[in-house]
Amino acid sequence: MCDILRGVQVNVRYLGMLSELAGRDSESLVMPDGAALGELMAALQQRIPELAQFSQVLALAVNYEYSGVDTKLHEGDEVALIPPVSGGAPDASNGSSGAFVQTTEHAALVRQPIDGAAIAVAIKEPADGAVVVFDGIVRNQTRGRRTLYLDYTSYEPMALQHMEQLAQQALTSYAVRAVWLVHRLGRLQIGDTSVFIAVASAHRAAAFDACHWLIDRLKKTVPIWKKEYFEDGAVWADGEPFPPEISLARQSSDTRV
Repeated sequence: MCDILRGVQVNVRYLGMLSELAGRDSESLVMPDGAALGELMAALQQRIPELAQFSQVLALAVNYEYSGVDTKLHEGDEVALIPPVSGGAPDASNGSSGAFVQTTEHAALVRQPIDGAAIAVAIKEPADGAVVVFDGIVRNQTRGRRTLYLDYTSYEPMALQHMEQLAQQALTSYAVRAVWLVHRLGRLQIGDTSVFIAVASAHRAAAFDACHWLIDRLKKTVPIWKKEYFEDGAVWADGEPFPPEISLARQSSDTRV
């Protein structure tokens, strides 16, 4: 009991399909002083054995940043268990009905339809020689199964933070003038835009390269998931593997608490 009293309390978030597996979206746990993220993961696997089947593909985050299993935990930390991401955004029932739910300098999460044409016009300036856009659209089938609609879920604070980080990196790495990323939240119907990216630059090559890089990185690193609804059932969409620089929970498999 004394050890527990001297421990640190952390909030654990179960994201995407993991909330169904755990039977909850979040919970608070007390870990011993000096405990690392890998020890927490091992403790969670003891309490929820089904988590072990995901340990080869899960990433972990502390306070909205991807973190390795050796990361030390502190009082009040928010720890997220993140399955592979697949694009999308949070369920519309979880927040306000305003057009912009959250926004940063170069990114936004929205609940209303995305007006891509207006974004493309607004981003232009006289010095630009090109505006390249990516318009991600909900299609009517997946692997031959007729899609009815999609529901999206997301770890909103971390998703917006990483969208902004990607925009900033694109501005620096590709020397483009302007970048804007928008994700729609909630239930989407066939033909709706789920994600829109616009890049403005003096030269088309840089704009094309930056736009391509942005959508590829977004779909691999930004914590957003989609659930697809078909005529004969519903499934969580397969996420893309995390890039090598993001540590996975499997590295905690030999950790003991």
